[in-house]
Amino acid sequence: MHDPAFAAVVDAFHTNFAEDGEVGAGCSVIVDGRVVVDVVGGEMAPGVPWQPDTLCNAYSVGKPLVAVSVLQLVADGRVSLDAPARTYWPELTTGATVRECLSHQAGVPAIREPMTNDDLWSWSRMCDAVARTEPWWEPGTRHAYHTNTYGFLVGEIARRVTGSEPGAWLRGVGVDAWWGVRDEDLGRCAEVIWDSPVQTVVELTDRSPAEMTDEHVMIGLGYTNPPGFSSMGVMNTTEWRHCQVPSTNLHATARGVADFYARLLDGSLLDAGVLREATSTQSEGWCPILARDVSFGLGFQPTRPDRPFGPNPGAYGHFGTGGALGFADPVAGVAFGYVMNHVKPRWQSSRNRRLLDALYTCL
Repeated sequence: MHDPAFAAVVDAFHTNFAEDGEVGAGCSVIVDGRVVVDVVGGEMAPGVPWQPDTLCNAYSVGKPLVAVSVLQLVADGRVSLDAPARTYWPELTTGATVRECLSHQAGVPAIREPMTNDDLWSWSRMCDAVARTEPWWEPGTRHAYHTNTYGFLVGEIARRVTGSEPGAWLRGVGVDAWWGVRDEDLGRCAEVIWDSPVQTVVELTDRSPAEMTDEHVMIGLGYTNPPGFSSMGVMNTTEWRHCQVPSTNLHATARGVADFYARLLDGSLLDAGVLREATSTQSEGWCPILARDVSFGLGFQPTRPDRPFGPNPGAYGHFGTGGALGFADPVAGVAFGYVMNHVKPRWQSSRNRRLLDALYTCL
């Protein structure tokens, strides 16, 4: 369904299939609390049409969601952003503050000890390994994207305070988004088509051992320790869908992502002052893992000229590998969700750009 005033978004969505290799996808747009676009198309699996309730692995679109589980505790006075994370999780080796954990400055983007995929399926084993990891740099002195460790690092801080793992917390939020897909929902999951491996991993595997610096090792382990950390080789398995890797394996509908951001905009999910802090830039500059300049908030990406969430200042959200996207634009009152199952490396894509450009012609 869609409001005729937003037909350009639906046309752009269809163009992604006709001209840009889209296989299956959903897009949802809420403006000032009203759903104006909720469209799906293509296939969730060969011969199986994508449905309005199809869940898709949205990758890093989940990072702001797990951050909010901690930010709610900040708003309630139960967690302090500038307290050492050890205050709440004593076993942590890194001396990072909660703020540094939330903004990719904690120094643990990779686990040093060898891990297996059996470990990956266990929340406690993964958190214990993150806790034992000696930081790769002095926390707070730099940042590097915590691609896959972020959800364990942040989610366990919340669990230590509330007793609830991220999947249970997210069920309580009440949007159609999941860490730990239930058995009865497995049939809703789209099959991910991974077009090519993460470029950084490809570059690393081309290096000789003599060329491998500590930084290269950190980057490689961040993607591949455990082997399925980035979902490669496991993304369509029951084990991956059942487990909780909040940085990486959020399974959501486009509407579920848009609903999350709509609840941030209407103030029902998070205190406005804490949200302003979380969506403001906390650390900015070169990131060796993303191989570009970045801006990190507290779980959110603030809009940037090179990766904009539309034309307005103050927009915030997060891209996911392959182009999935969730964001809010407080100026325009927009909450946006887009998920798709044909993954191309990196975040910004011609598909999500086409949708965003069309959206802003309608406002």
